[in-house]
Amino acid sequence: MGSYLIEPFDGSDRYATERYQGAAGRDWWSCDPSLRLLMRHHLGDGYAWAEPHLAKLGALMGGPIARHAEETDRNPPRLEKYDRWGRDVSEVVMPPSFHAARQALMADNFTSPAFAAQARAHGANPEALAAAWTYLLDQADIGMGCALGTGGDMVVSLAEKHAPEDVKARVREIFANGFYSGEAAQMFTERTGGSDLAALEATAVPDGDAWRLSGFKWFASNANGSAFVVLARRDGGDVAPFLVLWERRDGSRNAVRIRRLKDKLGTRSVASAEVEFAGAEAFLLAGEGSGSGLGTMMKLTNASRLGVAMMGVGVARRALVESICYARAREAFGRPLIEQPLMRRKLAELIVEVEAAQAMVFDGQIGPRLRLAPALIKLRASRLGLTAASDAIEVHGGNGYIEQWPVARLLRDAQVNPIWEGGDNILCLDVRRAMLRENAHEPFLDRLVSAVDRAPSGDAATADLVRGRIDDLRKAITVWSSLDPVVAEARLFALAQLMADVYAAALLLEQAGWGLDDGRKALVARLYADAHLADHGPLRGLDRPAEDLERFDELLAGALQL
Repeated sequence: MGSYLIEPFDGSDRYATERYQGAAGRDWWSCDPSLRLLMRHHLGDGYAWAEPHLAKLGALMGGPIARHAEETDRNPPRLEKYDRWGRDVSEVVMPPSFHAARQALMADNFTSPAFAAQARAHGANPEALAAAWTYLLDQADIGMGCALGTGGDMVVSLAEKHAPEDVKARVREIFANGFYSGEAAQMFTERTGGSDLAALEATAVPDGDAWRLSGFKWFASNANGSAFVVLARRDGGDVAPFLVLWERRDGSRNAVRIRRLKDKLGTRSVASAEVEFAGAEAFLLAGEGSGSGLGTMMKLTNASRLGVAMMGVGVARRALVESICYARAREAFGRPLIEQPLMRRKLAELIVEVEAAQAMVFDGQIGPRLRLAPALIKLRASRLGLTAASDAIEVHGGNGYIEQWPVARLLRDAQVNPIWEGGDNILCLDVRRAMLRENAHEPFLDRLVSAVDRAPSGDAATADLVRGRIDDLRKAITVWSSLDPVVAEARLFALAQLMADVYAAALLLEQAGWGLDDGRKALVARLYADAHLADHGPLRGLDRPAEDLERFDELLAGALQL
């Protein structure tokens, strides 16, 4: 008897699977008008030089890096605890897909000193290009962003200030190609305390110009790295940061042991572990004063918070693109999903929220250095990554819940962003600290006013609404400062959310004033302000104009070009 092939039942043309291309395989630079708008503004005359580099990067991130991310998620790092003689080697073995992605990223590393020098020579802002690089990378794999970027700036900055000369030279060698080249790690978290540094148990004792550090860190991301910033307690009881390298000065293995890798929900491309220090050679990254070094470290932690916020907006952007692509291909009730009013409402909302978070993150990365900004930006952007990924799964229906589709991993990965570098409560406490100790709300409010002053003249109503909410925010801060301390702490979350709402609306108005997109950004600003700042009365806005539906095609064209 002859053999035959059983063909799957296609049913109809609606089952044409070739239509269901998502974000992977596309050029993420050319299909992102919002990113191109940001770069045209921030790069100025340097845009013409930078554009070919950005185009190459967009194809890299949407192609090989996105593919490698899926493979690494399926085949994560593993721990080789012992060698064949039973010696503890604690070697983290990264999969081939990780190494391939890392090699490709380092070959086009916008964060390297050499690339930054080229950019400056051609009139392009290297900070803006570095932000674009991480934004595109985080759409592919926030785990890789963590693996490359965790703590590199902290290690280099603190080592240059405090480490012995031979150790500085070693750190420079490790990070010769920029902060993203050396695989650093921050090791703060312990079983006893989490964010509570008062419960820290790791200790360090002097040993010549070095120290011997002992302790156990419960959640250490990037355990395969070569340089770690570790918090430990000195003899006097104060907590300070220490530099621990994988190898001692003499080239031998340092006393760093990995007990096990964490079996995580997501971000599997970054090796997170339980790490033990058994008298490891360490170097104090602080002066002799009690607690000195922690202030510098906290400033660098704020930079890390902006990095996590970028991960949040990267996931949100990827979720938006996947949602639009699927809604265009999927038909239900006789027409594509994207033509149906409720789906248009959801996609319009996602477009506006993603661009608002994008405005905040890029302002934090490139704009004025505001003490309040990192906590507020992370509070908003990291949470948006999670909700946008969840929305993308809903848009995909049952397919979204299946690991062979791309959005399930987005949701798993996004869940870590509200945790990394401080959860919502920790961020709110930092907002309080900044206001009470540094009066940081005053320059923040000034920034909001200056942003709205740059709004286009054609939409005075939205500008007036945001100005009014800035005044309300001033009053809210005054009232909050007079509350009972217990009540004031409980109300911090609401206050921080109001700050983030007004901040995002003001920045969108400022972008609208750039005049680079024929008024579309003014539409985004208006929709955002209406959703977050307007009083919709007892009807909850049911009777307000449906501008999100009437101008949906314009919103969509400015969000994704395929």
